[in-house]
Amino acid sequence: MNAPLASSAADPVVIVGGGFTGLSAAYELAKAGRRVVVLEKQSMVGGLAMGFTVGEFTLERFYHHWFTNDVHVMDLIKEVGLADQVVFRPTRTGMYYANTIFRLSTPLDLLRFKALSMPNRIRLGLLALRARRIKDWRAIEGMTARDWLIKLAGPEVYRVVWEPLLSGKFGPYADKVGAVWFWKKLALRGGSRASDGREVLAYYKGGFSELAEAIKRRLEEMGVEIRLNAGATGLEVADGQATAVWTEAGRVPASDVLLTQALPLIADLFEGNLDSAYVASLRRIDYLANICLVLELDRSLSETYWLNVNDPTFPFVGVIEHTNFEPPESYGGRHIVYLSKYLPETDELYRMGDEEVLEFAMPHLQRMFPNFRREWVRKHHVWRARFSQQISEPNYSKLIPAEQTPLANVLITTLAQIYPEDRGTNYAIREGRRVGRVLAARFGRAAPRPAIEADAA
Repeated sequence: MNAPLASSAADPVVIVGGGFTGLSAAYELAKAGRRVVVLEKQSMVGGLAMGFTVGEFTLERFYHHWFTNDVHVMDLIKEVGLADQVVFRPTRTGMYYANTIFRLSTPLDLLRFKALSMPNRIRLGLLALRARRIKDWRAIEGMTARDWLIKLAGPEVYRVVWEPLLSGKFGPYADKVGAVWFWKKLALRGGSRASDGREVLAYYKGGFSELAEAIKRRLEEMGVEIRLNAGATGLEVADGQATAVWTEAGRVPASDVLLTQALPLIADLFEGNLDSAYVASLRRIDYLANICLVLELDRSLSETYWLNVNDPTFPFVGVIEHTNFEPPESYGGRHIVYLSKYLPETDELYRMGDEEVLEFAMPHLQRMFPNFRREWVRKHHVWRARFSQQISEPNYSKLIPAEQTPLANVLITTLAQIYPEDRGTNYAIREGRRVGRVLAARFGRAAPRPAIEADAA
């Protein structure tokens, strides 16, 4: 490798990652007249919202929706002229407990939830209201979700409703999840309801992948260069700044760099360039992987869109029948079901082959839906994401790395940093646009010196 060259204001801003954070940052930079290159290691943009084909239709690999209070994504969609592609629909939610599916879409459903005593049904119903009254999340940041939920709703509600969900989603990390993470989930879902109490969600016609592709097309019209199959392999550093990003295809000179991948992947890029303690701080936050089995069926499993599974013997934390939200006609009459599981990457299920995953899931589905038969499955897909869910521990705010790195012209903006919110396209877009404006403001002036000097490459 040749000696590093000094970065120049004439060089582009290089964004590593073509998810919604990277695309939104590129949008703000392009509006400000900056040259931008987006590097994406996959063959398409969208991150976890990347799509695949179902017949002649497109569907995201991992289930997605928006809440009605997701204003940041709606603002961007309006700006790029795509507001007519968003649909809002009421949904049916439920819970699988003690071999029974309980409907939990409305307050009346909750009052009929016989798995809890009547006083505890009321406690469960009041929980979201009590969560929304909390204005300063710092007051509960030192608590675990377990302790906070028991304090607010009592041990029976926790045992029946929340403990199985926490264990199903976070596995070995269940008792380490912070109260703030759960509080934000309750407050967000509680604010996305119709006047009759039903949850109302939003979706993009053609899928979230199509939205990402539409934004990509708009960016290219604005002069942004988007390179696919171009994952970053390293940074070139000189005098406390990044002068270029290296990919398998070669060197990309940079005036500024924005890194949007998961923190452990960012740490890999910094190895050998920065102090080892700083690199270790990026690896301090733990992540769970996700495996998602997507079924194309010739008929529906149930009338429920989102079925939480409160049965520790069932291997998936949720059964999401997407076509009870976006109709089967959008997929040529196929009924689409997602089976999702968060788990360590070392878990046996994560390492199974695609056919093994299907065969593993079959008896569990037949136990939940006794009429279900293997012949209903027209096709199946298995998707895996290594860095899917960060673990938001108590006092998580003290673990989050700063946006400004020790390299003067390198920023990091990831879904692990949007706390107290959790990951999602709405907040990815919010943070992408914000940091894009920060980088745009640097045009024509030197970036500030970092507090910690970087080692020379």
